[in-house]
Amino acid sequence: MVHFDDNEIIDPAIREVKLFVDLAEQIDHAIKYSEYYSDVLGNINSKEIIDREGFARLPVLRKADLVDIQMKSPPFGGLLTNKVSEYPNLYSSPGPIYEPQGKGDDYWRVARALFAAGFRPGDIVHNSFSYHLTPAGQMLSSGAQFLGCSVIPAGPDSTEQQVQVIKDLRPNGYTGIPDHLKILLDKANEIGSDASSLTKALVSGSALPSSLRQEIRERGVEVSQCYATAEAGLIAYETHSEGVLCEGMIIAEGIFVEIVRPGTGDPVPDGEVGELLVSTFNRDYPLIRFSTGDLSAILPGKSPCGRTNKRLKGWLGRADQKTKIKGMFVSPEQISTICKRHPEIIRARLLVNRKNQKDEMVFKCETEHRDDAISKSIIATIASVTKLKSKVELLGPDALPNDGKVIDDQRSIE
Repeated sequence: MVHFDDNEIIDPAIREVKLFVDLAEQIDHAIKYSEYYSDVLGNINSKEIIDREGFARLPVLRKADLVDIQMKSPPFGGLLTNKVSEYPNLYSSPGPIYEPQGKGDDYWRVARALFAAGFRPGDIVHNSFSYHLTPAGQMLSSGAQFLGCSVIPAGPDSTEQQVQVIKDLRPNGYTGIPDHLKILLDKANEIGSDASSLTKALVSGSALPSSLRQEIRERGVEVSQCYATAEAGLIAYETHSEGVLCEGMIIAEGIFVEIVRPGTGDPVPDGEVGELLVSTFNRDYPLIRFSTGDLSAILPGKSPCGRTNKRLKGWLGRADQKTKIKGMFVSPEQISTICKRHPEIIRARLLVNRKNQKDEMVFKCETEHRDDAISKSIIATIASVTKLKSKVELLGPDALPNDGKVIDDQRSIE
């Protein structure tokens, strides 16, 4: 069996018709059971939405707005269609943004991406995504278990212990951010521990430069990546044809994807870079024209893997200055919070780069006073606000460009 199910290979015209039937039903369901959509879409007649042009007239819900929406109507902004107590797990991402896990196996639909990456029933999967408050760990665990795999719920910490576990339990698959896979392989090599059982990986949550992919491949692990969010689940995933990685990422079944001009809801032609919107058919947590804040584009033509859905060019940056570092979002609002806690900071900018195949943060700030005590205090605040480690560089007044940029992501996607 080459494909996860027959939905991946249906005629695109049939898929398009079915999508709009499902979207109409989802709109009606959301209006009836969700307080938020009852207010926002209450005057919409779903039967009149029969094509992409009509659907594009609906308002956009941006991830950046979820914090305010949830604050005004805690804890989930009126978006849920059931009582909070009916959801198996509740999560918190930085912001904070609260996300529910709805009912059913493989709730986030990740099994499809795992299958495309070569995972099969009977595999043992070492999952290093976090299980603490954020849903990433459970997203991959539930998908792997739905597929028939056993899962080692490792999380991101205790590197030496994880290397020992890999040596003893012999998992053949890895899931997590790409940087952490390299860390595990490096540590195993450093202490002479056997990690050769790992032969395949599905990574997400962080950039996968071609140089890092090649390095990991040379060490015996074939790496695929997927694009998923806590709210929408699986959005797109890489595929192979006769052992060769195909260009772009196939859009997952069970969602509706649009590319729009950043900051608007206006669709752009295929091939043009824009802001990615996704609509889900999840009845527990309906999302309609939900913007992830990411940039992408639709690739022309069909994938050689045989799947017939459209393809995303991949992750092409952020529509705003918010960025993802080591699997965690960092926003301009967080930079503002850091500065407010330190009145001595005149202006600041977070520089993000990669060094030795790892994400690196340098917090540059203008200040009249420059000493080690100030640096240490700012470092502690950054860790508290972003949950990430950063270097701090203290500069004199007017040292930073006056261009309004507070996050400068200089990582190459090549």
